[in-house]
Amino acid sequence: METVTISPQYTIVFPKSIREKYNLIPGQKLQIFSYQTRIIFIPIKPAEELKGFLKGIDASVKREEDRY
Repeated sequence: METVTISPQYTIVFPKSIREKYNLIPGQKLQIFSYQTRIIFIPIKPAEELKGFLKGIDASVKREEDRY
């Protein structure tokens, strides 16, 4: 677990291990929201980077016999 400090200007610095793990770069946008007692940051990625991220997922749908 990493610890960060909020500066007087309300900024934080992401630890190097987190930046490297999630490939964060300067200027990248993050979506931020709160859930219960948590603050959650989600990196926003361009649609081009998402191409193929569902590759191999089982998309089959089992249907009931009386449905077609």
